[in-house]
This record gives sequence, C-alpha cells and structure tokens, in this order.
Amino acid sequence: MKNLTTTGRVLFALPFAIFGLNHFLMVDFFTGMLNSFIPGTSFTIILTGFALIAASISIIIKKYIKLSCILLAILLLLFIITIHIPKLFAEDEVTRMVSMVALLKDTSLMGGALMIAGIYKKEENEIGIL
Repeated sequence: MKNLTTTGRVLFALPFAIFGLNHFLMVDFFTGMLNSFIPGTSFTIILTGFALIAASISIIIKKYIKLSCILLAILLLLFIITIHIPKLFAEDEVTRMVSMVALLKDTSLMGGALMIAGIYKKEENEIGIL
C-alpha cells in the first residue's frame, strides 16, 4: 500500500514541475492568457513557474509537504479566479470550452493537493509532530 501511495504522490507532483518549466519556456504564450489587471505579467509568470517547481520538488521529497500542498491549492484557486473564470465569458466558443476544461482540471488538482495536505497532517498528528 505504501508503494501505491508513493507512486500516486510522485505522479501527482511531476506534472507541476513540467508546468513550471513551461512557464520559463513559453513566457509569451502565458502572457497572452493573463488578464490586463494582473501586474508584471512576465515576472508573475516566472514567479509562478518557480512556485510550481518548488511545490513539485517538495511533494516528491516529502519536505514541507502539507504547506506546499496548501500553497499549491491556493495558487490553483488563483488560476481559476483570475484566468479560467473570466475566459468563460469570452465571445469565442473555443476559448470558453478550453477554459472550462482548464477550470475543471485545476479544480481537480486543487482537490488532490488538499487531500495530500490532509493526509500528511493526519500522519504527522499520529506520530506526535503536530
């Protein structure tokens, strides 16, 4: 059972590292996704890339996993609020459809991050850390 949990945790974390790398390699693409009210678009994209990679590493090596997963869930919620929901009201039907898929993806990933945070909080309590 432990191998199954470890495999699931690593498989959950790896895409975030790839998403983070994409933030460095595709800055112009992500700039087009941001709304005009978000300041410092290139800086924000690169900072987000660092955050995604840091969360991925933290989850994989099991250091500060509870904190990382909670912060990751908050970051995903910010993506939903600032990027995906506004694009649901776009005039282009394809944009609306793609945004709905991205919104659902980020919602499920946010749920997964919160589950991992909850699991590790429970395990920490059982061994007397918290």
